[in-house]
Amino acid sequence: MKALRIAVVAAAAALTASPTIAQEAAYSKASKTDMDIVDVAVSAGSFETLVAAVKAAGLVEVLKSDGPFTVFAPTDKAFEALPEGTVAELLKPENKDKLVAILTYHVVPGKVMAADVVKLSNAKTVQGQEVSITTSDKGVKVDGASVVKTDITASNGVIHVIDAVILPSEEPAGCM
Repeated sequence: MKALRIAVVAAAAALTASPTIAQEAAYSKASKTDMDIVDVAVSAGSFETLVAAVKAAGLVEVLKSDGPFTVFAPTDKAFEALPEGTVAELLKPENKDKLVAILTYHVVPGKVMAADVVKLSNAKTVQGQEVSITTSDKGVKVDGASVVKTDITASNGVIHVIDAVILPSEEPAGCM
């Protein structure tokens, strides 16, 4: 009985840490090599805030270009976890530079699949600064955000889903 209780607790913990079955189906459906990163993000259905931010920042055409790019994509839930009003403030035209810096901090040049990510301790972003990458028996983290789904392929790169919005330091090293 004790073993059964431990198994149930372990299963429940795994379910809360992983994407839902519906999210998995959406990610699988979205992972298509005939669609670019933006189209894959739109079709997944869980990146509406990210897509809106990419549009507001004027980065759609860049992320539709040949690339390749690796995007550490925060889900809508990740954006909801930010302090109230943060997203609305960032989407204002006067904050476009800051929004561009944040979004390009989520993008690494090249197509870096999960098997390669786990071999890295950091990666230089398009924004210019580096993100830290840590691996443990609990999974992979990028600047403290957990990677919850990997290798969603697109014609011009790959998306790895993260559970938090990661932020560069205040002084950008250079932008896209």
